Amino acid sequence: MKFEKNVGEADRIVRLILGAVLLLSAAFLQLDLPVRVLVALLGMISIFTGIVGSCMLYSFFGFKTSK
Repeated sequence: MKFEKNVGEADRIVRLILGAVLLLSAAFLQLDLPVRVLVALLGMISIFTGIVGSCMLYSFFGFKTSK
């Protein structure tokens, strides 16, 4: 599966930082299990899109922050 690069550099950095914060929150905060799983999943998605440089929602809506 090929991903179109549609996430710009600043956007990627924000996604990586946000993903790390969400994963750390899921790991260390006293959250209920369903909330913890949801927060961890959102963190992993954010990190993945930051690393790959492609966002499926951006593709769906035709949005692009990359050059």
